[in-house]
Amino acid sequence: MKGLKRSLSRGDPALQEVFRLDVPIKADVTITGVDSAADAATFQIAGLPQGNLLFLGAVAYAQVDGTDDANIIDDWDGDFSIGTDPQNDVDLGDAAEINIIPATALASGGSDKLAPSTRGASTSSEHGVILDNTDGSMELNFNLLIDDNVITDTEDGVFEVRGSLHAAFIVLGDD
Repeated sequence: MKGLKRSLSRGDPALQEVFRLDVPIKADVTITGVDSAADAATFQIAGLPQGNLLFLGAVAYAQVDGTDDANIIDDWDGDFSIGTDPQNDVDLGDAAEINIIPATALASGGSDKLAPSTRGASTSSEHGVILDNTDGSMELNFNLLIDDNVITDTEDGVFEVRGSLHAAFIVLGDD
């Protein structure tokens, strides 16, 4: 039988449980510099519970550090988002790339390669949406976009990404 048992998914709505995800964000991301284009990477940070999910909201804190890499310039800029789809076209503009945390600006200091801890939060465009995860395959992806001319063209730049994601969902049921 597919999905949650009907007796669990059709219970008393007054007793509906709120699922809270508190997950660390931790990855070393290698991005190859491309001539005359932004550079990007993505990685999975968590899965989601199975069912129809009413997304209540999320906040993420991310610190991105390129300090140990000579192929990354000081004072770089970029953006991050969290979505149910991985970034695949170097713009953080597709709806499912930004449906949990929208594109949030990152900027390193003037004389270093460390972007301080940056807060990204869901907005009225993201919360209150019902996500169809009845097949149980939906995941949360950290999408990183680095501005053009930050990484030496054709060379690899390594960014250390650290932080946390805090999100809340209500499982409305399954089919």
